[in-house]
Amino acid sequence: MSQDDNNARTQLEKMQAGELYTADDEELAAEQRRAYLLMREFEAQYAVSIEAGNQVLEKLLGSIGNNVNIRPPLYIDYGRFLHVGDDTFVNYGLVALDVAPITIGRNVKIGTNVQLLTPTHPVEPELRWKRLEAAKPIVIGDNVWIGSGAIVLAGVTVGENSVIGAGAVVTKDVPANVVVVGNPAKVVRNID
Repeated sequence: MSQDDNNARTQLEKMQAGELYTADDEELAAEQRRAYLLMREFEAQYAVSIEAGNQVLEKLLGSIGNNVNIRPPLYIDYGRFLHVGDDTFVNYGLVALDVAPITIGRNVKIGTNVQLLTPTHPVEPELRWKRLEAAKPIVIGDNVWIGSGAIVLAGVTVGENSVIGAGAVVTKDVPANVVVVGNPAKVVRNID
């Protein structure tokens, strides 16, 4: 790709490609305002019923499965890069910074105040002065349980049937059928 082609790409395109992008771009700010307004609408409609709240989530999220219960408040960057599978339950206070895609599988249980954080920031000071960021996707497999206060960082995949202990900080991929705890999270047992 030539330098001219790279400059012609929008910050949103660069962001979704996992490349460095300018975080305070006007297009991105407009997308975030849209998401913010829909988050507020979701909270109001959830007070009416789960179904009413989910109708708003259908507008906000990239996709939402059947029989999903996400309790507000929900904090996201864009919404449209967050995908939630069937029969998933999310307790209060999920922070899902969907700068890159976040995919949550089927029958996932997420405790209170969990953070799914796709953004990354350069270590080089001059790049931070330029307000550049990047992101890596997060994938949560089917039938995963994430305990309250856990943090899952950018680029992590959690294998199906695994359990993330409360307060764990997950910095690398988690295999299927294990329990991880701690900071950084480590496998403490296999699940038969």
